[in-house]
Amino acid sequence: MFNDNPDLNNIIELRGISQSYDGGKTQIIENLDFLVEDKPAQGQFIVVLGMSGCGKSTLLRYIAGLQEPSAGKVLVNNQPVSNSNRVSMVFQQYSSLPWMTVLENVALGLQFKGMSKKERNDRAMEMIQMVGLEGHHKKYAQYPSLSGGQLQRVAIARSLLANPEVLLMDEPFGALDINTRLQMQDLLLDIWTKFHSTIVFVTHDIQEAVYLADDIYIMKYAPSRFVEHIYIDLPFERSRLIKRENRFVELVHEVEDRMIEVASGKYDPERAV
Repeated sequence: MFNDNPDLNNIIELRGISQSYDGGKTQIIENLDFLVEDKPAQGQFIVVLGMSGCGKSTLLRYIAGLQEPSAGKVLVNNQPVSNSNRVSMVFQQYSSLPWMTVLENVALGLQFKGMSKKERNDRAMEMIQMVGLEGHHKKYAQYPSLSGGQLQRVAIARSLLANPEVLLMDEPFGALDINTRLQMQDLLLDIWTKFHSTIVFVTHDIQEAVYLADDIYIMKYAPSRFVEHIYIDLPFERSRLIKRENRFVELVHEVEDRMIEVASGKYDPERAV
């Protein structure tokens, strides 16, 4: 279902994934495959779209090692998901520990790896500066000490410092106001171009998806699997000005049309990925 290029490393691989409940009576996901290959010196920005309840967040939890499927294999860097290769995840809900400072939150993953306090704090401070939180490192990671956008920056910094190779994001900007959301989109693009990370991002916002992604995958519902793949042929480095270009508008309309087709069950099965 997915072409496996032997010249590229498989970063994320889901094979034959199924998820059922009630002793197999309720099938949520059935025979789903998903392959993310490394793109050296670039990384990938993959956006997953689909109706609510189709299993988008569940897929991220599989990759993060937070949930196991009823059947199938989940591999990260060709190895089964375990504590040694666990991938961090940024949620829509603020996930920082409010009784710890910004610095302590960002450095937490390195603490679990046994790194010395000085080294992990030095590296955490570099990441704090990278995400625009300089001067806030001594504040507790809670509202109202930090705004919603700042709390998400803490979560992104913590995840990147723990594993800059792969970043999972589950509607991370859904609760933010529009101005903060636009700022966070640009921050994420800056991070992608700097670290060449592989990012798997779930959203319901089509414009956000087209602006951020180089590949968009659409899931159908009940039982869920991927049925559409849209390559976003926009420049690797982007700014908000691209949203005014004809090609951006065309892609937004194309994704919207495909989403409507999938929701109505009228998608072309020959385009299924």
